[in-house]
Amino acid sequence: MEHRGIDAAEQAAAMMTAAGMPRMPARALMALIAAPAGGYTAAELADRLGVSAGAVSGAVRYLQDAHFIRRLPTPGHRRDRYDLVVDAFHSVIMGNIPVYVQMADYVDKIGSEATDDAVAADRAATMSGFLRFMATRMPELVAEWEDIRAAE
Repeated sequence: MEHRGIDAAEQAAAMMTAAGMPRMPARALMALIAAPAGGYTAAELADRLGVSAGAVSGAVRYLQDAHFIRRLPTPGHRRDRYDLVVDAFHSVIMGNIPVYVQMADYVDKIGSEATDDAVAADRAATMSGFLRFMATRMPELVAEWEDIRAAE
Protein backbone atom coordinates (compact mmCIF):
# COMPACT_ATOMS: atom_id res chain seq x y z
CA MET A 1 0.00 0.00 0.00
CA GLU A 2 1.30 3.46 -0.88
CA HIS A 3 1.90 5.67 2.17
CA ARG A 4 1.52 9.25 1.02
CA GLY A 5 2.16 12.20 3.34
CA ILE A 6 3.00 10.18 6.45
CA ASP A 7 5.43 12.69 7.98
CA ALA A 8 3.08 15.62 7.49
CA ALA A 9 0.13 13.53 8.69
CA GLU A 10 1.96 12.56 11.88
CA GLN A 11 2.98 16.18 12.52
CA ALA A 12 -0.58 17.38 11.95
CA ALA A 13 -1.89 14.63 14.24
CA ALA A 14 0.54 15.75 16.93
CA MET A 15 -0.85 19.27 16.61
CA MET A 16 -4.42 17.99 16.86
CA THR A 17 -3.42 16.01 19.96
CA ALA A 18 -1.83 19.09 21.51
CA ALA A 19 -5.11 20.92 20.82
CA GLY A 20 -7.04 18.29 22.77
CA MET A 21 -8.03 15.50 20.39
CA PRO A 22 -7.07 11.99 21.53
CA ARG A 23 -3.93 10.75 19.79
CA MET A 24 -5.28 7.78 17.82
CA PRO A 25 -8.34 9.59 16.39
CA ALA A 26 -6.04 12.48 15.41
CA ARG A 27 -3.69 10.09 13.62
CA ALA A 28 -6.57 8.32 11.85
CA LEU A 29 -8.12 11.64 10.82
CA MET A 30 -4.89 12.89 9.30
CA ALA A 31 -4.27 9.55 7.56
CA LEU A 32 -7.72 9.71 6.00
CA ILE A 33 -6.94 13.08 4.43
CA ALA A 34 -4.49 11.28 2.12
CA ALA A 35 -6.75 8.25 1.59
CA PRO A 36 -7.47 7.16 -1.96
CA ALA A 37 -10.94 7.66 -3.39
CA GLY A 38 -13.29 5.50 -1.34
CA GLY A 39 -11.22 5.74 1.83
CA TYR A 40 -9.57 2.93 3.76
CA THR A 41 -10.85 -0.22 5.41
CA ALA A 42 -10.06 -0.51 9.12
CA ALA A 43 -7.33 -3.05 8.25
CA GLU A 44 -5.77 -0.67 5.71
CA LEU A 45 -5.91 2.17 8.20
CA ALA A 46 -4.32 -0.02 10.88
CA ASP A 47 -1.57 -1.00 8.44
CA ARG A 48 -0.96 2.59 7.45
CA LEU A 49 -0.71 3.69 11.07
CA GLY A 50 1.17 0.62 12.28
CA VAL A 51 -1.38 -0.07 15.02
CA SER A 52 -3.86 -2.77 16.00
CA ALA A 53 -7.34 -3.14 14.59
CA GLY A 54 -8.67 -2.40 18.09
CA ALA A 55 -6.93 0.96 18.17
CA VAL A 56 -8.42 1.82 14.78
CA SER A 57 -11.87 0.67 15.89
CA GLY A 58 -11.93 3.11 18.79
CA ALA A 59 -10.49 5.91 16.65
CA VAL A 60 -13.02 5.57 13.83
CA ARG A 61 -15.87 5.36 16.35
CA TYR A 62 -14.65 8.61 17.93
CA LEU A 63 -14.31 10.29 14.51
CA GLN A 64 -17.75 9.10 13.38
CA ASP A 65 -19.36 10.39 16.58
CA ALA A 66 -17.64 13.75 15.99
CA HIS A 67 -18.87 13.76 12.35
CA PHE A 68 -15.37 13.95 10.87
CA ILE A 69 -15.58 10.68 8.95
CA ARG A 70 -18.23 8.43 7.49
CA ARG A 71 -18.50 4.70 7.14
CA LEU A 72 -19.07 3.51 3.60
CA PRO A 73 -20.49 0.03 3.13
CA THR A 74 -18.87 -1.87 0.30
CA PRO A 75 -21.46 -3.94 -1.60
CA GLY A 76 -20.47 -7.60 -1.67
CA HIS A 77 -17.85 -7.21 1.06
CA ARG A 78 -18.02 -7.56 4.81
CA ARG A 79 -15.52 -4.78 5.46
CA ASP A 80 -16.70 -1.21 5.49
CA ARG A 81 -14.51 1.63 4.33
CA TYR A 82 -13.94 4.89 6.17
CA ASP A 83 -13.61 8.22 4.43
CA LEU A 84 -13.21 11.81 5.49
CA VAL A 85 -16.31 13.98 5.34
CA VAL A 86 -15.08 16.60 2.88
CA ASP A 87 -16.51 19.58 4.74
CA ALA A 88 -15.95 18.04 8.18
CA PHE A 89 -14.45 21.07 9.88
CA HIS A 90 -17.10 23.32 8.37
CA SER A 91 -19.87 21.05 9.66
CA VAL A 92 -18.32 20.62 13.10
CA ILE A 93 -17.85 24.35 13.56
CA MET A 94 -21.37 25.16 12.41
CA GLY A 95 -22.80 22.35 14.53
CA ASN A 96 -21.07 23.70 17.63
CA ILE A 97 -22.53 27.20 17.42
CA PRO A 98 -25.54 26.30 19.60
CA VAL A 99 -23.08 24.81 22.09
CA TYR A 100 -21.24 28.15 22.30
CA VAL A 101 -24.52 29.99 22.96
CA GLN A 102 -25.68 27.50 25.61
CA MET A 103 -22.27 27.51 27.25
CA ALA A 104 -22.35 31.33 27.35
CA ASP A 105 -25.73 31.16 29.10
CA TYR A 106 -24.35 28.75 31.71
CA VAL A 107 -21.23 30.86 32.23
CA ASP A 108 -23.43 33.96 32.69
CA LYS A 109 -25.37 32.10 35.35
CA ILE A 110 -22.14 31.09 37.11
CA GLY A 111 -21.01 34.71 36.99
CA SER A 112 -24.31 36.01 38.34
CA GLU A 113 -23.98 33.66 41.31
CA ALA A 114 -20.55 35.13 42.11
CA THR A 115 -22.04 38.42 43.35
CA ASP A 116 -19.48 38.90 46.10
CA ASP A 117 -16.46 38.22 43.88
CA ALA A 118 -15.78 40.82 41.19
CA VAL A 119 -12.88 38.82 39.72
CA ALA A 120 -15.04 35.72 39.21
CA ALA A 121 -17.90 37.78 37.77
CA ASP A 122 -15.51 39.52 35.36
CA ARG A 123 -13.95 36.20 34.35
CA ALA A 124 -17.40 34.79 33.60
CA ALA A 125 -18.42 37.89 31.64
CA THR A 126 -15.24 37.71 29.56
CA MET A 127 -15.74 34.03 28.78
CA SER A 128 -19.43 34.32 27.92
CA GLY A 129 -18.74 37.40 25.82
CA PHE A 130 -16.12 35.53 23.84
CA LEU A 131 -18.41 32.53 23.32
CA ARG A 132 -21.21 34.78 22.05
CA PHE A 133 -18.74 36.60 19.79
CA MET A 134 -17.67 33.26 18.30
CA ALA A 135 -21.29 32.15 17.87
CA THR A 136 -21.97 35.35 15.93
CA ARG A 137 -18.78 35.48 13.89
CA MET A 138 -18.44 31.83 12.91
CA PRO A 139 -21.43 31.82 10.53
CA GLU A 140 -20.10 35.02 8.97
CA LEU A 141 -16.64 33.50 8.49
CA VAL A 142 -18.10 30.29 7.08
CA ALA A 143 -20.22 32.29 4.63
CA GLU A 144 -17.09 34.20 3.58
CA TRP A 145 -15.25 30.89 3.10
CA GLU A 146 -18.11 29.53 0.99
CA ASP A 147 -17.98 32.65 -1.21
CA ILE A 148 -14.22 32.20 -1.68
CA ARG A 149 -14.66 28.52 -2.56
CA ALA A 150 -17.46 29.30 -5.01
CA ALA A 151 -15.23 31.85 -6.77
CA GLU A 152 -12.37 29.37 -7.28
